[in-house]
Amino acid sequence: MGSLNRRLGIAALGTALLLPLTALAQDEVIEQIELGLELYQAEDYGGAITELEFAINDIRQLMSGRIATTFPEAPAGWSADEVESAGGGGAAAMLGSGGTMLERKYRQDDGNGQLEATMMIDNPMVQGMAAMFNNPALVAAQPNTERVRMGRESAIVKWESNRSRAEVTLLLDGRILMQVKGQNLESQEAAVELMRGWDLDAVRQQAAR
Repeated sequence: MGSLNRRLGIAALGTALLLPLTALAQDEVIEQIELGLELYQAEDYGGAITELEFAINDIRQLMSGRIATTFPEAPAGWSADEVESAGGGGAAAMLGSGGTMLERKYRQDDGNGQLEATMMIDNPMVQGMAAMFNNPALVAAQPNTERVRMGRESAIVKWESNRSRAEVTLLLDGRILMQVKGQNLESQEAAVELMRGWDLDAVRQQAAR
């Protein structure tokens, strides 16, 4: 019990480091953790699990909100929507066992171009993409596909000129899959440049385990 008490105490103190947070959000997380500890000590294990899961989910929502801030802003001549979870419900997507998936849509102001930036973190689908990134032969075998440098990272770019579609994919640290898909484009450059606008250092920081 002593070990659990220490871990719960550390978790409660750690919530104060999740900035920016409102005082209300801090209080709710701390209250949930403290109530979970009380229920555990009273041997109400089911109630303790429920309260601690609520606290964990609230912290995950806050993490997702931070990750959302790393998405690139709309380039000149484009407009951007707010970042949302792939299934709707705003930026506070859950970082559960299935990972999280956030997206942001962009529209060309004086044209029909559309872009969609998505990020998946710790999602089982990411592992499937890792095989391609680690095998140059698989990349070369894909039609209309090339590797493009993004600083120290590499992205896979697919351009279908006959369909005016582009897809740029970047795998970060083997667990963060970032994609920009575009349609009604004159070239792949709009999608490539949007990917270049992503703050990779901030992504790493906010998505750290």
